[in-house]
Amino acid sequence: MSLSDQTITVIGAGNIGRALVGGLLNGGHVKPSQIRVTRRNPHALDTLRETFSGVSVGTDNKEAVIGATIVILSVKPTNWQTVINEIREHVSSDTLIVSVLAGLTTSRIGKEFSENQPVVRTMPNTPMIVGKAATAISAGNTATADHLALVQEMFEAVGSVEKVQEYLMDAVTGLSGSGPAYVFMLIEALTDAGVKQGLPRSISFRLAKQTVLGAAELAHHSGEHPAILRDQVTTPGGTTISAIAELEQYGLRTMFIHAVTTATERSKELSGTDD
Repeated sequence: MSLSDQTITVIGAGNIGRALVGGLLNGGHVKPSQIRVTRRNPHALDTLRETFSGVSVGTDNKEAVIGATIVILSVKPTNWQTVINEIREHVSSDTLIVSVLAGLTTSRIGKEFSENQPVVRTMPNTPMIVGKAATAISAGNTATADHLALVQEMFEAVGSVEKVQEYLMDAVTGLSGSGPAYVFMLIEALTDAGVKQGLPRSISFRLAKQTVLGAAELAHHSGEHPAILRDQVTTPGGTTISAIAELEQYGLRTMFIHAVTTATERSKELSGTDD
């Protein structure tokens, strides 16, 4: 299987769906004529047409899935049942269903289609919009290794991909799915801290976001354990070790662990799974 041979329909081309289409086109993985996208918002449709010349854009989900070899469900979680009811009779039994729906298992989605419908579940995050997503993918029981490889190729167009067992997808949701919000809060907090010490907010914000970006890039490219990288900027009796001691006293590490745990448990509640 190859993406170059597929007809891809994206149901619900919001931020995530639009970013995925852009990544596929910019990387030359598919031609515009191989992609169909749907949205309900007329203004959003105009924007999609302007952005993706040659891509089929419309509001008719049923028409969009006819003949598609891959259907990507990228709608709001509250609308998934309505959308599947709408397209079910028009989706071929061998069409690959790719879910970007948080909290829905492959088996739950598969039951809405034909008995052997291949389904792959994904959990990307919002940095997909700038081509820096962290996406986890998991194959349902009826999906093959070839199906999983297709989905991996698709999401590698907008970031990095990790293959995981489906029982770990709730943990992925708690870590990387919700993770950008934690990082944005960190940037905001660092900005406020700089302002408290007298920095103009605009300068403090630029320094804070570049520090987070630079540290992440360093961790990515060095391959070193973060504790080693931290030690490299922590001199005996210096400013950094004083700050680290304060962060440890207030339980920064524990707060992050609890935050991911809480988000993971909430994902389990939404999906109806347990330990």
